[in-house]
Amino acid sequence: MLKGKTIIIGLSGGIAVYKACDIIRKLKKQGAEVWVVMTPAAQKFISPLTFRALSENPVITDLFDEKQNNLPVPHIALRNKADLVLVAPATANILGKAANGIADNVLSTLLLSIKCPLVFAPAMNPVMWENKAVQSNLLRLKKNGAKIIYPEKGAVVCGDEGEGRLAEISTIIENVNNILNSKSDLEGVNILITAGATREAIDPIRFISNRSSGKMGYALASCAKTRGANVTLISGPGSLKPPSNVKFVQVVTAQEMHEAVNEHRDRAQVIIMTAAIADYRPRITFMQKLQKRSDSLNLELIKTIDVLDELGKSKNGTYLVGFAAESTNLIENGKEKMQKKNLDLIIINDVSAFEEDHSEVIILDRSGKIEPLPRQEKALIADTILDKIKNTKFASSL
Repeated sequence: MLKGKTIIIGLSGGIAVYKACDIIRKLKKQGAEVWVVMTPAAQKFISPLTFRALSENPVITDLFDEKQNNLPVPHIALRNKADLVLVAPATANILGKAANGIADNVLSTLLLSIKCPLVFAPAMNPVMWENKAVQSNLLRLKKNGAKIIYPEKGAVVCGDEGEGRLAEISTIIENVNNILNSKSDLEGVNILITAGATREAIDPIRFISNRSSGKMGYALASCAKTRGANVTLISGPGSLKPPSNVKFVQVVTAQEMHEAVNEHRDRAQVIIMTAAIADYRPRITFMQKLQKRSDSLNLELIKTIDVLDELGKSKNGTYLVGFAAESTNLIENGKEKMQKKNLDLIIINDVSAFEEDHSEVIILDRSGKIEPLPRQEKALIADTILDKIKNTKFASSL
């Protein structure tokens, strides 16, 4: 996703600086070249050597140490390299300096010299975050074109609680991707995506479900939104955080999924059904917890509504995409499902990748073209699937 991009990570002196290790690792994993610039205060928390090893580039800590940096005039040299500068964590101190044009260390000097997108991810004590001076500096930075990835609520190291925790790493990476991969080729397209597993209750604490994590559906929602689509994401329960700026609908059961899809389908030009909806549910849901009083338990199961089948029977011009999780005869089973459900596109994947960040899939379209994709991150697969949809006769005419 970030191949060929150069990202400068600015580190200021807060305890959250240790989280930058994971940020750098994830950016590198997506193909970015990363350079790190540290304030003197940041170096009190973590040694520059750590970030040199992670970034595989010299760490800039001093404007005047050419031997260390191997970059004469580093703030200018880095400006010419950078596609984006991310300050994470951004303390109240560095926000104030950047907002008011103060250049008294290598990072604050760099921030005055760049022309590329500038992103701040603040992290500080909640009382400091609420301070009027900090909020005023944020407004000034935003007015000058900087993007702010706002902190989250929760407990901080000192024991206080409130807004001030560094945003989740996934949120920071998502924002970086959105800025650097800002396609708009799906601008205005209404896309409905389902994701995750449903749960069918046996009693108040037990249920029937499956191993679907929802990662593929969430990746598709994030990627589609980045490319300009109007996205509605209907998801079963799980731990994933919905992408920002999508309409999110939480459901639990197959019946709730069916109702939510019906409610939103008429506005959708493209429907992508990644959700692993339960095929069966208990005929009886017990209102009280079942006690373990015998060596066996017989449950009678009945079929749930086949949401994908219903969509295929009444498409009304909607471009319909299905997923087939298979363990054997992947292509044969995928072709059969495509025909039976009246799909325009089907993505076939092995069930072994259900809970992973990576997958290996096969894309099959109505013309019979088979396109295997090698094992890669689900975000990359999502981008390829959307390319496939966009490039069809139907979607390209939207």
